[in-house]
Amino acid sequence: MTSPRAARLWGGRFGAETAAVIERLNNSLSFDARLWREDIEGSIAHARMLGASGIIPGDEAEKIVEGLQGVLAGLESGSQSLDPSAEDIHTAVEALLRDRVGPVAGKLHTARSRNDQVATDLRLYLRRAIAAIQGAIADLQAALIERADGEMGVVMPGYTHLQHAQPVLLSHHLLAYFWMLQRDRERLRDGLARVDVLPLGSGALAGTTFSIDRDAVASELGFAGVSENSLDAVSDRDFVLEFLADAAILMVHCSRLGEELVLWSSQEFGFVRLDDAVTTGSSIMPQKKNPDGAELARGKAGRVIGSLMALLTVMKGLPLAYNKDMQEDKEGLFDAVETVLLVLPALSLMIRTAAFDGNAMCRSMQGDFSTATDLADALVRSGMPFREAHAVVGRLVRACLDRGIGLEDLTPTEIAAIAPETAVLDWVDLSVSASVAARATHGGTALDAVASQLARAREVLKR
Repeated sequence: MTSPRAARLWGGRFGAETAAVIERLNNSLSFDARLWREDIEGSIAHARMLGASGIIPGDEAEKIVEGLQGVLAGLESGSQSLDPSAEDIHTAVEALLRDRVGPVAGKLHTARSRNDQVATDLRLYLRRAIAAIQGAIADLQAALIERADGEMGVVMPGYTHLQHAQPVLLSHHLLAYFWMLQRDRERLRDGLARVDVLPLGSGALAGTTFSIDRDAVASELGFAGVSENSLDAVSDRDFVLEFLADAAILMVHCSRLGEELVLWSSQEFGFVRLDDAVTTGSSIMPQKKNPDGAELARGKAGRVIGSLMALLTVMKGLPLAYNKDMQEDKEGLFDAVETVLLVLPALSLMIRTAAFDGNAMCRSMQGDFSTATDLADALVRSGMPFREAHAVVGRLVRACLDRGIGLEDLTPTEIAAIAPETAVLDWVDLSVSASVAARATHGGTALDAVASQLARAREVLKR
């Protein structure tokens, strides 16, 4: 089966028909159809510029603009649809325009190429996508602030190597994710500066012979500036790669939060009960309550990381300027945006509806030696070098393990009997609450420090 080339934008040079397998391989409408709004917006700005610059008659430019506005309204309402046999979104939109305004539609493509057109469409799309993702991140940050405020004072074990390390406030732990997400927002904001550049007017690769007004098009479309090099403009996908890298890091943070919700909701931890609305059951075990939402937040990170790796691999060997390989930039990008915008609201719901169990957290710290560093610090304050204090407390911990007891089970006399070096100390409070309260430096886990951190987080989110 072959397809006629007469209707193709490029068909005049060819005599033979396109093989069906190449037709399917070449066609991109199945995924770039979602760029119809951006394609029309860019075309409207381009048509107005052509008329204002005298490149095409003003009345024809206005007729094209009105036709494009009609196509936009028809697609928005559903009264019109794209021709599924079209090669790509540009061809499909131009065909709808031709149906409305006739042969004058052919003048729209004056002084542009699909190469600079698609680059413009992608940048318009990414500007909207980044704004939506920024909003979803901010909502998850707000959920973390709400829960940190509500759980203020709850103490939990802090971990390194997934082993009990030192006590921390649950609020402090939750706010750690706030700051991770804040860096994600900042990365996306910074990357937006490199998205916000207009490539339209670069033509296929070398610019155009027409006296176009690129600044006017940039102004109408809201771009901060225009590209400086036509070769670079049509072959640049750095802005997509940068977004995918930012999205991959964001999804790694989502994955880490998901992982902790999975661990904490298990019987072994019991630190949190996830709401029925964010969990599922088993088809065979009636008692099961599975943290599927948290697991998928963890698992879907692989999709976004994969999209980044795929596009890096596509781009790494391409000579200047445009190559059809770059058609592969879209599916991974669209999937990454959709994945991020699915996972972030799900995590927000999980955090807002989670029931944290402070009692279980406290019980888990009994006999865990997580306040051993506080004893070592007390010895340091008495004048002992830290390395010596570390060794003294290490021997004490080992002795407690041999006896099957915790530090909190020993009296000062018993501690001094095991480790005579500690006799120089007045009584040291080795409770988890005292340990938390002692870490009052900026960024520490003490109650006042976390309250100050919470206030800063609110201010940052408000900005």
